[in-house]
Amino acid sequence: MTQTADADAPRTPFLAEVKGAVTPRATLLVIGVVALQLLFIASYVGALHNPKLKDVPFGVVAPQVAATQAVSRLEQIPGDPLDPRAVADVATARKQIMNRDIDGALVIDPRGTTDTLLVASGGGTVLAKALDTLVTTLEKAERRTVRTIDVAPASSEDFDGLSSFYLVVGWCVGGYLSASVLAISSGARPANLRRAVIRLAVMALIAIVGGIGGAVIVGPILGALPGSVCALWGLGALITFAVGAATLGLQGVFGIVGIGLAILLIVIAGNPSAGGAFPLPMLPPFWRAIGPALPPGAGTWVARSIAYFKGNDVTASLLVLSAWAVAGTAVTLAAASLRRKRETA
Repeated sequence: MTQTADADAPRTPFLAEVKGAVTPRATLLVIGVVALQLLFIASYVGALHNPKLKDVPFGVVAPQVAATQAVSRLEQIPGDPLDPRAVADVATARKQIMNRDIDGALVIDPRGTTDTLLVASGGGTVLAKALDTLVTTLEKAERRTVRTIDVAPASSEDFDGLSSFYLVVGWCVGGYLSASVLAISSGARPANLRRAVIRLAVMALIAIVGGIGGAVIVGPILGALPGSVCALWGLGALITFAVGAATLGLQGVFGIVGIGLAILLIVIAGNPSAGGAFPLPMLPPFWRAIGPALPPGAGTWVARSIAYFKGNDVTASLLVLSAWAVAGTAVTLAAASLRRKRETA
Protein backbone atom coordinates (compact mmCIF):
# COMPACT_ATOMS: atom_id res chain seq x y z
CA MET A 1 0.00 0.00 0.00
CA THR A 2 2.74 2.46 0.96
CA GLN A 3 4.72 1.84 -2.21
CA THR A 4 1.57 2.30 -4.33
CA ALA A 5 0.71 5.54 -2.55
CA ASP A 6 4.23 6.87 -3.06
CA ALA A 7 4.11 5.95 -6.73
CA ASP A 8 0.79 7.70 -7.21
CA ALA A 9 1.93 10.90 -5.44
CA PRO A 10 2.54 13.78 -7.85
CA ARG A 11 6.21 14.45 -8.54
CA THR A 12 7.65 17.91 -8.10
CA PRO A 13 9.04 19.20 -11.39
CA PHE A 14 12.83 19.12 -11.54
CA LEU A 15 13.12 22.89 -12.03
CA ALA A 16 11.01 23.45 -8.93
CA GLU A 17 13.31 21.10 -7.00
CA VAL A 18 16.31 23.10 -8.15
CA LYS A 19 14.68 26.36 -7.08
CA GLY A 20 13.85 24.83 -3.73
CA ALA A 21 17.38 23.52 -3.21
CA VAL A 22 19.16 26.65 -4.44
CA THR A 23 17.25 29.83 -3.70
CA PRO A 24 17.89 33.06 -5.62
CA ARG A 25 19.61 34.47 -2.53
CA ALA A 26 21.84 31.42 -2.27
CA THR A 27 22.63 31.71 -5.98
CA LEU A 28 23.82 35.29 -5.55
CA LEU A 29 25.92 34.32 -2.53
CA VAL A 30 27.50 31.40 -4.42
CA ILE A 31 28.32 33.70 -7.34
CA GLY A 32 30.00 36.01 -4.83
CA VAL A 33 31.98 33.11 -3.38
CA VAL A 34 33.18 32.05 -6.84
CA ALA A 35 34.21 35.64 -7.53
CA LEU A 36 36.19 35.71 -4.27
CA GLN A 37 37.78 32.39 -5.21
CA LEU A 38 38.99 33.71 -8.55
CA LEU A 39 40.14 36.99 -7.04
CA PHE A 40 42.07 35.05 -4.41
CA ILE A 41 43.92 33.11 -7.10
CA ALA A 42 44.56 36.21 -9.19
CA SER A 43 45.81 38.26 -6.24
CA TYR A 44 48.13 35.69 -4.68
CA VAL A 45 49.59 34.41 -7.94
CA GLY A 46 49.75 37.90 -9.42
CA ALA A 47 51.65 39.27 -6.43
CA LEU A 48 53.96 36.36 -5.69
CA HIS A 49 54.65 34.40 -8.89
CA ASN A 50 57.62 36.42 -10.11
CA PRO A 51 59.27 38.55 -7.40
CA LYS A 52 61.86 41.05 -8.61
CA LEU A 53 63.88 43.78 -6.97
CA LYS A 54 62.53 47.19 -7.92
CA ASP A 55 63.76 50.56 -6.67
CA VAL A 56 65.13 49.17 -3.41
CA PRO A 57 66.40 52.08 -1.26
CA PHE A 58 70.14 51.46 -1.23
CA GLY A 59 73.08 53.42 0.15
CA VAL A 60 76.63 53.78 -1.18
CA VAL A 61 79.49 54.68 1.16
CA ALA A 62 82.70 55.80 -0.54
CA PRO A 63 84.82 58.90 -1.17
CA GLN A 64 82.84 61.51 -3.08
CA VAL A 65 84.11 60.75 -6.59
CA ALA A 66 83.89 56.99 -6.14
CA ALA A 67 80.42 57.30 -4.58
CA THR A 68 79.15 59.38 -7.50
CA GLN A 69 80.50 56.85 -9.99
CA ALA A 70 79.04 53.91 -8.07
CA VAL A 71 75.61 55.53 -7.76
CA SER A 72 75.61 56.27 -11.49
CA ARG A 73 76.58 52.69 -12.27
CA LEU A 74 73.86 51.26 -10.01
CA GLU A 75 71.25 53.57 -11.54
CA GLN A 76 71.99 52.12 -14.98
CA ILE A 77 71.28 48.49 -14.03
CA PRO A 78 68.52 47.15 -16.33
CA GLY A 79 65.15 46.92 -14.62
CA ASP A 80 66.04 49.51 -11.97
CA PRO A 81 66.40 47.04 -9.08
CA LEU A 82 68.02 49.68 -6.86
CA ASP A 83 67.30 53.26 -5.86
CA PRO A 84 70.87 54.20 -4.90
CA ARG A 85 71.99 57.26 -2.99
CA ALA A 86 75.33 58.35 -1.51
CA VAL A 87 75.66 58.04 2.27
CA ALA A 88 78.25 59.94 4.31
CA ASP A 89 79.83 57.06 6.22
CA VAL A 90 79.35 53.55 7.57
CA ALA A 91 77.77 54.74 10.81
CA THR A 92 75.19 56.75 8.88
CA ALA A 93 74.45 53.78 6.63
CA ARG A 94 73.89 51.53 9.63
CA LYS A 95 71.66 54.14 11.24
CA GLN A 96 69.57 54.54 8.09
CA ILE A 97 69.14 50.77 7.83
CA MET A 98 68.01 50.58 11.46
CA ASN A 99 65.65 53.51 10.85
CA ARG A 100 64.33 51.60 7.80
CA ASP A 101 65.19 54.45 5.46
CA ILE A 102 67.26 52.12 3.27
CA ASP A 103 67.29 48.33 2.92
CA GLY A 104 71.01 47.91 2.35
CA ALA A 105 74.27 49.69 1.64
CA LEU A 106 77.53 49.04 -0.20
CA VAL A 107 80.68 50.24 1.56
CA ILE A 108 83.42 50.63 -1.06
CA ASP A 109 87.06 50.28 -0.05
CA PRO A 110 88.99 52.54 -2.47
CA ARG A 111 92.35 51.08 -1.36
CA GLY A 112 91.45 47.41 -1.76
CA THR A 113 89.41 44.99 -3.81
CA THR A 114 86.98 43.81 -1.15
CA ASP A 115 83.88 45.86 -0.40
CA THR A 116 81.25 45.40 2.32
CA LEU A 117 77.51 44.91 1.83
CA LEU A 118 75.25 45.85 4.74
CA VAL A 119 71.84 44.16 4.82
CA ALA A 120 69.04 43.57 7.35
CA SER A 121 67.47 40.12 7.12
CA GLY A 122 65.07 41.11 9.91
CA GLY A 123 63.24 43.16 7.30
CA GLY A 124 62.94 40.11 5.04
CA THR A 125 65.44 37.33 4.50
CA VAL A 126 64.47 37.00 0.84
CA LEU A 127 65.27 40.67 0.22
CA ALA A 128 68.63 40.42 1.99
CA LYS A 129 69.59 37.36 -0.06
CA ALA A 130 68.48 39.03 -3.30
CA LEU A 131 70.62 42.09 -2.55
CA ASP A 132 73.57 39.85 -1.75
CA THR A 133 73.19 37.97 -5.03
CA LEU A 134 72.85 41.16 -7.08
CA VAL A 135 75.77 42.98 -5.49
CA THR A 136 78.02 39.91 -5.64
CA THR A 137 77.34 39.64 -9.37
CA LEU A 138 78.05 43.33 -9.92
CA GLU A 139 81.26 43.21 -7.89
CA LYS A 140 82.47 40.13 -9.75
CA ALA A 141 82.04 41.98 -13.04
CA GLU A 142 84.35 44.69 -11.64
CA ARG A 143 86.85 42.03 -10.48
CA ARG A 144 86.06 42.83 -6.86
CA THR A 145 84.75 40.72 -4.00
CA VAL A 146 82.19 41.52 -1.33
CA ARG A 147 81.62 40.44 2.24
CA THR A 148 78.14 40.72 3.73
CA ILE A 149 77.29 41.98 7.21
CA ASP A 150 73.77 41.56 8.58
CA VAL A 151 73.03 44.71 10.58
CA ALA A 152 69.63 43.51 11.85
CA PRO A 153 69.64 39.72 11.52
CA ALA A 154 66.47 37.67 11.71
CA SER A 155 66.19 35.29 14.63
CA SER A 156 67.53 31.79 14.08
CA GLU A 157 64.03 30.59 15.04
CA ASP A 158 62.39 32.90 12.48
CA PHE A 159 62.82 31.09 9.16
CA ASP A 160 62.96 33.53 6.25
CA GLY A 161 61.70 36.26 8.59
CA LEU A 162 58.12 35.03 8.18
CA SER A 163 57.07 34.82 11.83
CA SER A 164 56.04 38.49 11.97
CA PHE A 165 53.81 38.03 8.93
CA TYR A 166 52.15 34.86 10.21
CA LEU A 167 51.60 36.48 13.60
CA VAL A 168 49.82 39.41 11.98
CA VAL A 169 47.79 37.10 9.72
CA GLY A 170 46.64 35.24 12.83
CA TRP A 171 45.52 38.47 14.48
CA CYS A 172 43.67 39.52 11.33
CA VAL A 173 41.93 36.14 11.11
CA GLY A 174 40.87 36.48 14.73
CA GLY A 175 39.44 39.91 14.00
CA TYR A 176 37.24 39.11 11.03
CA LEU A 177 36.21 35.64 12.24
CA SER A 178 35.13 36.97 15.63
CA ALA A 179 33.12 39.74 14.00
CA SER A 180 31.58 37.20 11.60
CA VAL A 181 30.56 34.91 14.47
CA LEU A 182 28.91 37.84 16.27
CA ALA A 183 26.95 38.57 13.10
CA ILE A 184 25.96 35.00 12.26
CA SER A 185 24.81 34.24 15.81
CA SER A 186 22.36 37.12 16.12
CA GLY A 187 21.97 38.89 12.77
CA ALA A 188 24.49 40.60 10.56
CA ARG A 189 23.09 44.04 11.35
CA PRO A 190 22.76 44.90 15.08
CA ALA A 191 19.15 45.61 16.03
CA ASN A 192 19.97 48.90 17.75
CA LEU A 193 22.78 51.20 18.78
CA ARG A 194 23.17 49.57 22.18
CA ARG A 195 23.80 46.16 20.63
CA ALA A 196 26.32 47.70 18.25
CA VAL A 197 28.19 49.14 21.24
CA ILE A 198 28.08 45.75 22.97
CA ARG A 199 29.51 44.02 19.88
CA LEU A 200 32.34 46.54 19.72
CA ALA A 201 33.04 46.06 23.43
CA VAL A 202 33.17 42.29 22.97
CA MET A 203 35.47 42.82 20.00
CA ALA A 204 37.78 44.91 22.19
CA LEU A 205 37.97 42.14 24.79
CA ILE A 206 38.73 39.58 22.08
CA ALA A 207 41.46 41.88 20.76
CA ILE A 208 43.10 42.18 24.18
CA VAL A 209 43.09 38.42 24.75
CA GLY A 210 44.18 37.60 21.20
CA GLY A 211 46.90 40.23 21.29
CA ILE A 212 48.61 38.94 24.41
CA GLY A 213 48.11 35.32 23.34
CA GLY A 214 49.86 35.85 20.03
CA ALA A 215 52.69 37.85 21.59
CA VAL A 216 53.35 35.18 24.22
CA ILE A 217 53.24 32.34 21.68
CA VAL A 218 55.79 33.86 19.27
CA GLY A 219 57.95 35.24 22.07
CA PRO A 220 58.40 33.32 25.34
CA ILE A 221 56.85 30.04 24.17
CA LEU A 222 58.34 29.51 20.69
CA GLY A 223 61.17 32.04 20.76
CA ALA A 224 60.41 32.95 17.15
CA LEU A 225 60.51 36.72 17.59
CA PRO A 226 62.65 38.92 19.84
CA GLY A 227 61.39 42.30 20.96
CA SER A 228 59.02 43.55 23.63
CA VAL A 229 56.11 41.23 24.45
CA CYS A 230 54.13 44.24 25.68
CA ALA A 231 54.71 46.12 22.42
CA LEU A 232 53.60 43.10 20.39
CA TRP A 233 50.58 42.71 22.69
CA GLY A 234 49.52 46.28 22.01
CA LEU A 235 50.05 45.81 18.29
CA GLY A 236 48.05 42.58 18.28
CA ALA A 237 45.17 44.16 20.16
CA LEU A 238 45.10 47.08 17.73
CA ILE A 239 45.22 44.84 14.63
CA THR A 240 42.54 42.47 15.90
CA PHE A 241 40.20 45.28 16.90
CA ALA A 242 40.83 47.25 13.70
CA VAL A 243 39.98 44.28 11.49
CA GLY A 244 37.05 43.24 13.69
CA ALA A 245 35.58 46.74 13.81
CA ALA A 246 35.96 47.13 10.05
CA THR A 247 34.18 43.80 9.53
CA LEU A 248 31.36 44.84 11.88
CA GLY A 249 31.06 48.11 9.97
CA LEU A 250 30.83 46.33 6.62
CA GLN A 251 28.22 43.97 8.05
CA GLY A 252 26.25 46.90 9.40
CA VAL A 253 26.07 48.45 5.93
CA PHE A 254 25.90 45.41 3.64
CA GLY A 255 24.61 42.63 5.89
CA ILE A 256 26.06 39.15 5.44
CA VAL A 257 27.79 40.33 2.24
CA GLY A 258 29.98 42.47 4.48
CA ILE A 259 31.83 39.33 5.59
CA GLY A 260 32.79 38.68 1.97
CA LEU A 261 33.94 42.27 1.57
CA ALA A 262 36.09 41.94 4.69
CA ILE A 263 37.69 38.80 3.25
CA LEU A 264 38.27 40.67 -0.02
CA LEU A 265 40.08 43.52 1.73
CA ILE A 266 41.99 41.63 4.41
CA VAL A 267 42.71 38.20 2.93
CA ILE A 268 42.61 38.61 -0.83
CA ALA A 269 44.09 42.10 -1.15
CA GLY A 270 45.88 42.45 2.18
CA ASN A 271 47.84 39.24 2.70
CA PRO A 272 49.77 39.02 -0.60
CA SER A 273 50.55 42.75 -0.48
CA ALA A 274 51.71 42.71 3.15
CA GLY A 275 55.39 42.23 2.36
CA GLY A 276 55.46 39.00 4.32
CA ALA A 277 56.48 36.31 1.86
CA PHE A 278 58.32 38.89 -0.25
CA PRO A 279 59.11 42.38 1.09
CA LEU A 280 57.47 45.36 -0.59
CA PRO A 281 60.39 46.22 -2.95
CA MET A 282 59.96 42.78 -4.56
CA LEU A 283 56.21 43.06 -5.25
CA PRO A 284 54.52 44.28 -8.45
CA PRO A 285 53.49 47.97 -8.41
CA PHE A 286 49.80 47.46 -7.57
CA TRP A 287 50.41 45.27 -4.51
CA ARG A 288 53.37 47.39 -3.45
CA ALA A 289 51.11 50.46 -3.47
CA ILE A 290 48.15 49.04 -1.53
CA GLY A 291 50.07 46.95 1.01
CA PRO A 292 50.99 49.69 3.52
CA ALA A 293 47.37 50.95 3.58
CA LEU A 294 45.85 47.59 4.61
CA PRO A 295 46.01 46.00 8.09
CA PRO A 296 48.19 42.98 7.16
CA GLY A 297 50.83 45.19 5.54
CA ALA A 298 50.81 47.88 8.22
CA GLY A 299 50.86 45.23 10.94
CA THR A 300 53.72 43.25 9.42
CA TRP A 301 55.83 46.40 9.09
CA VAL A 302 55.31 47.31 12.77
CA ALA A 303 55.89 43.75 14.00
CA ARG A 304 59.24 43.57 12.20
CA SER A 305 60.21 47.00 13.49
CA ILE A 306 59.46 45.91 17.06
CA ALA A 307 61.34 42.64 16.67
CA TYR A 308 64.43 43.77 14.76
CA PHE A 309 64.66 47.55 14.36
CA LYS A 310 64.22 48.85 17.92
CA GLY A 311 60.67 49.99 17.18
CA ASN A 312 61.78 52.52 14.56
CA ASP A 313 59.58 53.89 11.77
CA VAL A 314 56.21 52.67 13.05
CA THR A 315 54.21 55.90 13.25
CA ALA A 316 52.68 55.82 9.76
CA SER A 317 51.68 52.17 10.03
CA LEU A 318 50.17 52.63 13.50
CA LEU A 319 48.15 55.56 12.14
CA VAL A 320 46.87 53.31 9.34
CA LEU A 321 45.74 50.66 11.83
CA SER A 322 44.19 53.30 14.08
CA ALA A 323 42.30 54.74 11.11
CA TRP A 324 40.83 51.31 10.36
CA ALA A 325 39.77 50.93 13.99
CA VAL A 326 38.19 54.38 14.19
CA ALA A 327 36.48 54.11 10.79
CA GLY A 328 35.14 50.63 11.59
CA THR A 329 33.77 51.81 14.93
CA ALA A 330 32.17 54.91 13.42
CA VAL A 331 30.54 53.02 10.54
CA THR A 332 29.25 50.30 12.89
CA LEU A 333 27.60 52.84 15.20
CA ALA A 334 26.30 55.00 12.36
CA ALA A 335 24.77 52.03 10.52
CA ALA A 336 23.01 50.81 13.68
CA SER A 337 21.70 54.28 14.48
CA LEU A 338 20.37 54.88 10.96
CA ARG A 339 18.72 51.46 10.86
CA ARG A 340 16.94 52.15 14.14
CA LYS A 341 15.68 55.49 12.85
CA ARG A 342 14.32 53.89 9.66
CA GLU A 343 12.50 51.20 11.65
CA THR A 344 10.85 53.73 13.97
CA ALA A 345 9.94 56.15 11.18
